[in-house]
Amino acid sequence: MPKPEPRDGRPGHARGPWDFSPETTLPRLLAANAASLGDAVALREKDRGIWQQTTWAQWLEITLRCAAGLQALGFARGDALMVVGDNRPHLYAGLIAAGALQGFAMPVYPDAAPEEVRHTIEMSQVRFVLAEDQEQVDKILDLREQCPCIAHVVFDDPRGLNSNDAPGLVSWEKLQALGAELLQREPALHRALIERATPDDPAAFIHSSGTTGRPKGVVLSQRNILSGVANAYQAKAFDFGEEVLAYLPMAWIGDFAITLGAGIALHFTINVPERPETVLHNLREIAPTYYLAAPRSWDNMLTTVQVRMADSTRLKKAVYDFFMHEATARERALLDGRAPTFSQRLLQHLGEWLVYGPIKDQLGLTRLRHAFTGGEAIGEDTFVFYRALGVQLRQLYGQTESCAFNAMQEPSEVRLHTVGRPLPGVQARISDSGEILVRSGSVFQGYHRNEEATRAALEDGWLHTGDAGYLEPDGHLVVLGRLSEVVHTARGERYIPNYIENRLKFSPYVKDVAVLGKGREHLTAIVCIDKEPVGHWAELRGISYMSYADLSQKAEVVELVRAAVQHLNATLPEGLKVRRFVSLHKEFDADDGEITRTRKLRRNVVEERYAPIIEALYAGAAGAQSVVMKAQVVYETGETGVTERELRIVTV
Repeated sequence: MPKPEPRDGRPGHARGPWDFSPETTLPRLLAANAASLGDAVALREKDRGIWQQTTWAQWLEITLRCAAGLQALGFARGDALMVVGDNRPHLYAGLIAAGALQGFAMPVYPDAAPEEVRHTIEMSQVRFVLAEDQEQVDKILDLREQCPCIAHVVFDDPRGLNSNDAPGLVSWEKLQALGAELLQREPALHRALIERATPDDPAAFIHSSGTTGRPKGVVLSQRNILSGVANAYQAKAFDFGEEVLAYLPMAWIGDFAITLGAGIALHFTINVPERPETVLHNLREIAPTYYLAAPRSWDNMLTTVQVRMADSTRLKKAVYDFFMHEATARERALLDGRAPTFSQRLLQHLGEWLVYGPIKDQLGLTRLRHAFTGGEAIGEDTFVFYRALGVQLRQLYGQTESCAFNAMQEPSEVRLHTVGRPLPGVQARISDSGEILVRSGSVFQGYHRNEEATRAALEDGWLHTGDAGYLEPDGHLVVLGRLSEVVHTARGERYIPNYIENRLKFSPYVKDVAVLGKGREHLTAIVCIDKEPVGHWAELRGISYMSYADLSQKAEVVELVRAAVQHLNATLPEGLKVRRFVSLHKEFDADDGEITRTRKLRRNVVEERYAPIIEALYAGAAGAQSVVMKAQVVYETGETGVTERELRIVTV
C-alpha cells in the first residue's frame, strides 16, 4: 500500500483522489501506519475523566503482543476469539490480533442473554474469550458448565477479578507479558504475525440480526472489509484522517467496518467513549468529523434540543422558532429543487450565528463533514431539521453480508425517499420478485457452516439482500422493506408492515410499533411509547404518573398516540390505514426476545406473546374497548408471579 501524500502539513493525510487496493490485510495496514505515522495519535480513550492517547506504533505493538500471547496459549488458525464488552481499545486490539492469526474475530453484544451467547459459542466451538470486565467474565464462567470447549478467558478490567482463580482465567497484562516474552524469544515472529494473514483469510465473524430465527454466522474476509471501505471512500463517504467516536456496538458490522476497517485503512483518529452513558457528552468533547447513527439516535438528539427550548425563556424560544422555521423552509425548497430566496440566504448567515451554530456546538456537530443515518427509514421532520442546521445528513444503505456499504446519497443529491445510488464497485439490480440484488468485492462468501442458507443468499456472485425495492430511472435506489414481510390483507391489499412501522416511529413519542393485518380486514397496531419525550410532555402539562405502564395508559397520552396514527394515516391509501391500536404497558425488550439487539422486531414472537391483545383488536363488529393483559414475571429471588394490566383499545 503506497504512502499517501501529506495534506495541510499533516503527515500521512491524502491529497486529491487516491484509491487503495483491498488486496491486503488490516494487520499489514496497521504496520504501515506504525511505520509512517508512528507518533501520530491512533486511539484515545476516556478513562477517569482524562483522554488517554495511543499512537499507531503503540497500537501495533499492543496488537502483536496480544496475537503472540494468544498463540502462546494455543490459539491457531481457524480458532475463534469471542470478544464481549463495550468499546475498548484492548478489545479492538484483540479483534485485529485474531485476524492476524488467521482466526475468527467474533464480537458479541455485551447485553446479550446467556442463551444467545451459548448459541454463539456452540456455533464455532469457541475456545478463547476476551471479556471486558467482571460482569462479562462471570457470564462466560457460568456458561462454561454448558460449554466445556471454553479453555481461556482473558479479561481487560481487573477490578473484582484479581483474586479469582478459575481455571483458564488470564488478565490482559499477563497475556501481554506472554506475548512480549514470545516475541523476544522469536524475533522473526514480529514480521510473521504482520504477514501471516492473507486477503482471503477472515477479518470478522459477525452474526446476523436473527429477526426470523437464530442468528447466522457471517464470515467476512480481509478483502471483503477493505473492498467495502474502498467503495465507500471512492463515493466520498469519508476521507483520510477523520475524527470518529467509536460508540456503535462492536458486534454490529457498522462498527467493525468504520472503526477498524476505515479507521486503519484511512488512519482515522479513533475516540472511545468512557461509558455508553457518556456518549453524548463525549460527542461534544470530540466534535467528530464523521458520524453514523441510527434514526433513533438522531431523534434523541432532536428531542434533547426541543426539551431544552421548551424550558427556555420566551425570547429565546421566539428567536429559535423564527430561525428554524426559515431554515426548514429553505431546506424544503432545496429538496424540491427550488433555489432559496435572497432573504433566506441572508437569514441563513444570521441564523448560523444566533441559533444553528450554538445548537451544533451543544450537540458536538460543529466539525461534522460526513453525517449519515442508516438501518431504517428516518423521519422527514428529523432529516430536514439537521439539514436546516447545516448538518449535511445523508442516508446510507448496507447490511452485514456486504460489509455495511451498498448505496449512499451524495451531498448534492439528497432525496427523502431514496438511499442514493449504489457505490462505485457495487452493482445492483432488481429481481423479478422485486428483491434488491447486489454484487461487489465486499459481499461475503457464505454463512458459517450453513450451506442451505448460503445457497439461498448467493447466486452467481449476487447477494440476495432480502429487501424489496426498485431503481429509479437515474439510478437512485428505493428500499421498501423486507421482502419476506410483504403480506396481504383479506381484501388483497399488498403492504410491508415494516414500511408502515418506520413511518409511525417518525413521531418522537413512539419508540416501537408492530403493525398487524395479514389476512385481516384492516390494519391495527401495538404501540410502545418513548418514555423520555412522552414523560417530559406529560410533566409540562401537569400529568402525574408512577411508571411506564401508568404513563402509557393515561388518556392524554393515548390521545397523543392517536394523533400520531392519524398523521400516519393521512399518508396511506384507504385500504392500509391503521384502524385500531393499543398503547402497550411496556417497551418491546431484547431480553424478552421481542426485538433483536439492533432493535429489529421479531414479529413471530410479538404475535405469539400478545395474541390476546391482537384478538381484542379484531374482536367483533363494534370491537372491544379494552383488554386485560396477563404476564408472568420472574423476580430477582427466582420466584415467579403474574401481573395484570387493563389496556385501552382505541379506534381511529
